[in-house]
Amino acid sequence: MNESSKEHGSFSWNELITTDLESAKEFYGELLGWTFTETKTIYGNPYLVALKGETVVSGMMLKKGNVPDDVEPCWDPYVTVRDVDASAKQVEELGGEVVLPPTEIPHVGRFCVIRDRQGVSLNLITYFENSEK
Repeated sequence: MNESSKEHGSFSWNELITTDLESAKEFYGELLGWTFTETKTIYGNPYLVALKGETVVSGMMLKKGNVPDDVEPCWDPYVTVRDVDASAKQVEELGGEVVLPPTEIPHVGRFCVIRDRQGVSLNLITYFENSEK
C-alpha cells in the first residue's frame, strides 16, 4: 500500500467476498496474473492476499463465517479515515447506519462497515502506524 492510500478519504483496500476461494483464486490469478498467500481473517478463517509481482493488491475471503448471510458476494472497498470511531459517529449523525461497529483487525487497524442513506455499504478503516497493509 502506498502512503497516499493512508490519507483520510482515500480508497485504500479492496477485498473479494466470495463463496469459493479456490475458484476466485484460479479466475483472478489467470485473468490478472496474481499470486496468493494465505493468512487468516479476524474470525480465524482463511484469507488470501493477492499479489502482482511483489506488490500486495487485494484480499479475498469466504462469505461464510466472515460476513452476515444477507451480504452478497462482491468486491468490498475500504476508505481510510483519520479516526474510525469518530467517523462511525458521524455516519449516524449524517443519517447513515453503522452495520458493524469499529472492530480491530490485528496488526492492521480498526474498521467499521457503514451504509449511506441510500443503503450502499462501505468499509471505513484507520490503519495502525506500522500496519501490515
